[in-house]
Amino acid sequence: MEQTPMIRDLINDLRTDLPVLIAGPTASGKSGLALAIAEACGGVIVNADASQVYDCWRIISARPSEQEEARAPHSLYGHLPFDAPYSVGHWLREVRPLLAGPRPIIVGGTGLYFAALTEGLADIPKTPPEIRIEGNAQTLDAMIAALDPDTRARIAMDNRARIQRAWEVQRSTGRGLAAWQDDTAPPILAEGRYHGIVLDSPKDWLTPRIETRFDAMLSGGALSEARAMLDRFDANLPSCRAIGAAEAIGVVNGDITHKQAVESATIATRQYAKRQRTWARARMGHWRHVDAQALCED
Repeated sequence: MEQTPMIRDLINDLRTDLPVLIAGPTASGKSGLALAIAEACGGVIVNADASQVYDCWRIISARPSEQEEARAPHSLYGHLPFDAPYSVGHWLREVRPLLAGPRPIIVGGTGLYFAALTEGLADIPKTPPEIRIEGNAQTLDAMIAALDPDTRARIAMDNRARIQRAWEVQRSTGRGLAAWQDDTAPPILAEGRYHGIVLDSPKDWLTPRIETRFDAMLSGGALSEARAMLDRFDANLPSCRAIGAAEAIGVVNGDITHKQAVESATIATRQYAKRQRTWARARMGHWRHVDAQALCED
């Protein structure tokens, strides 16, 4: 991202002794802003995107390129194999020691990661493997029906990963996820101990960026990533739930056309961006909200 006057003003406002947290919807320019801050002020860019921790989807998950990674230190990007178990708890444990080193610039679209870092994380026991297998076989409606009302009110009803996680917690502990969350330990980064930035992205500006991005991904290497994963792809694995992964596999298998893949992935990405905007309004109201369009076009 070019250092426009607006970006320079934003960078000048950042005290160098506090971590910087950058959130916002997909395709809003978060990684570009993080790189601009790192190049101007130093620090380590730390991933806070659940899909970008895996080594199989650099292009599909929009991980920083090798060229971008060479311009500033990066951490927690592509460091896990496709089938590694990983949760917000794993991420929080990996982030904690990074806070003691060069200033972290934590950037991503997974709101739950930021919530765990700045609001605290419940100490929920690990899910037994047999419960996870049982959950994989459940329908979405069956899992939703089994959740307690408090938990149901807190999670998006169209997000299978979150619903299954809540179902697994309740099934394995006999206690709803909401109850566990209410017994949350103090956060690692309390309010006032970080710079929180949200890139607000007008829908009419963001949608065209989303529509062109996946088309560019398919033409720019995503199909090669899909071919490399053909014999390992498992829709139940968190890594394989990255938006666009199933569509790229479908193109490689000849099940859908390039155009159909773009249409399907674009719809899913727009829906995800809407959930991200909703999360930011509800949970990050006290962060600094910046107009992403103005930031990019200033």
